[in-house]
Amino acid sequence: MIATLRGKLIRKSPEEVIVEVSGVGYEVKVPLGTLSELPDVGKGVFLYIHTTVKDDAIELYGFQNEHERNLFRRLITVTGVGPRLALNILSGSSVSDLLYAIEHEDLGLLTRLPGIGKKTAQRILFELRERLPAREKEEDAVCIDATSALINLGYKKTQAQEAVKVAYDKGLRDIESILKEALKYLNK
Repeated sequence: MIATLRGKLIRKSPEEVIVEVSGVGYEVKVPLGTLSELPDVGKGVFLYIHTTVKDDAIELYGFQNEHERNLFRRLITVTGVGPRLALNILSGSSVSDLLYAIEHEDLGLLTRLPGIGKKTAQRILFELRERLPAREKEEDAVCIDATSALINLGYKKTQAQEAVKVAYDKGLRDIESILKEALKYLNK
């Protein structure tokens, strides 16, 4: 199975992107959050991939990080949630918001997502509540990665931890946003 793709972005549209790797163009379906983070056409791109094999097609789904791909994989295990609906769910909400909704049984947030009715939302809550990793583990992983990146840039560990905490407390959950905010804080 294809796990990652690194290549040149050939085409970008809301339906899919095409990534050229060694002369082969791969059509990859991505959530809107990932699409907005992709570079301009013609630039290099790296995506985490989930491969789905059907009788008549092989479909690739691309994500900007492993957390997003792992949540996608959990979503498609829910009865009645296929890859396309899982992609719509991830397009309508961030990973951290979805995990929060599932952890706190927020039916309202789930039913506001495209293609999710009350019964599907209840199934998602019921089937994923116990199988998802605790939010603290994800938060720790993102904060540890961001702190490590800042240390590699030459900041002291205590400075890096403080800046990451400030960014995280502002509600930022993905590593790129945390790093941008942390760098702003450090360069005041």
